[in-house]
Amino acid sequence: MKIVPITLKQAKAFIGEHHRHNRPPQGWLFGCGLEVDGELRGVATAGRPVARGLAGAIEITRVCTLGDKNACSQLYGAICRAAKALGYQTAYTYTLQAESGVTPAAAGFVIDAELKERPTWNCNARHRVQRDLFGNETRPPGPKIRWKRALARIA
Repeated sequence: MKIVPITLKQAKAFIGEHHRHNRPPQGWLFGCGLEVDGELRGVATAGRPVARGLAGAIEITRVCTLGDKNACSQLYGAICRAAKALGYQTAYTYTLQAESGVTPAAAGFVIDAELKERPTWNCNARHRVQRDLFGNETRPPGPKIRWKRALARIA
């Protein structure tokens, strides 16, 4: 397995085809891929945190693999090393409460908060469409866990 650079277009295509419950992210700051014998087997994307209170940190917005052993952990590690090299001090990521959380924990993340399910992301300041043209939810339902990893010591 080898970590490789990817473009946003490559990441979105891979996530759109293989992620089990999320659409590709709208934006990003950077990302990386994981290749096995020249075949792209996973991607990770990082962007600005959605939560305004986490500004200045990095949010790992998607990690998507084809199921290779330790692929998710390798991608989390690569994104965190890149973020640290860029000067970020903290990384955040989210899982659904129904997910085990083994991978973020193995990658050095700790639970930062348990977040209740929000009935909608829509608000007066930012209108959000949460269903596609066929009436399907465009975001995964259910409560979430926010994970945090320190990337560098704060001086």
